[in-house]
Amino acid sequence: MTKKYISLQKQITAIASFSENEIETIASCFEYEKFPAKEFLSSMGKISNKIFFIIEGLARVYYLKDGKEITTYLSSDEGFIASYSSFINQSISFENIQCIEDCEILSITFEKMQFLYNEIPNWERVGRILAEQNYLCMADRVLKLQMIPAKEKYQTFLASAPAKIIQRTPLIYIASFLGITPESLSRIRQDIS
Repeated sequence: MTKKYISLQKQITAIASFSENEIETIASCFEYEKFPAKEFLSSMGKISNKIFFIIEGLARVYYLKDGKEITTYLSSDEGFIASYSSFINQSISFENIQCIEDCEILSITFEKMQFLYNEIPNWERVGRILAEQNYLCMADRVLKLQMIPAKEKYQTFLASAPAKIIQRTPLIYIASFLGITPESLSRIRQDIS
């Protein structure tokens, strides 16, 4: 297995165990790709046919509401990112996935995921865990948007998000992700520091 697949192997073997042959089969189903900052991995209005594993980089999922970009998910090194609803249902996506900075990515298509589900029994556990994590992230985000004061949302974000996301994501995207205005986020950051 080449170096670029090592971080993927680390992530999936933390979820389930696989033989060396199974790891090789899994790796063969992923395609290595490089994308520059601002490039779209997936666009609204199209079927999202891939799940992306970020080897290195930073990306976000967002949708448009009344002409405003609403960021719903942020991912960086060794993280997965997808428009899961579109991917799972193979339906038109209402979300965009965009690179915030240059990204090195491994991607797997819907068809290859189905192939792995049929060929490698433990791969279903990986798919289930990814879907569960996505659901929990979305449910947690909705709850926090509605129930938690802005300052507490930001403090929770600081305590739970990877350092790279905190340090390198533009504040406008963080504010959108937290459901607050950039001005409010600036005030909160001043209060905290």
